[in-house]
Amino acid sequence: MIESWVVDDGSSLPVSSETVRDTLQARADRGQYETWLSSSSGRLLAFVTNTKRASVSLLDGEGEPGEHAVDPGAEGSSEGFILSNGQHDEYPDEDTVPLEEAFRFVGCILRQGSWPDDAHWVVDR
Repeated sequence: MIESWVVDDGSSLPVSSETVRDTLQARADRGQYETWLSSSSGRLLAFVTNTKRASVSLLDGEGEPGEHAVDPGAEGSSEGFILSNGQHDEYPDEDTVPLEEAFRFVGCILRQGSWPDDAHWVVDR
């Protein structure tokens, strides 16, 4: 089954693997650093950025812990992850990935339904 995805903000406009990078970048440029995408099969994709790194999580449904992209061996932490409720978060760099890599991961998930073969992620279930 091919999933279709939309930004989970009340809009019904589909987002494709070809347009998702521009969509996420435009939202970050407007100060919307947290974006949730929902699929036609009920899966959710969370993207939170500080414009340098991003947290990317894939969930099978609402309330499910899911899995998230990691950067093995990364040291330190990064601030500036601003959630839609105004909360400012700091994440260990090992639990986030560089922004361009995050865009690639999200595009791949939208295109083929799963992480790229070379991606590292951990299951939070």
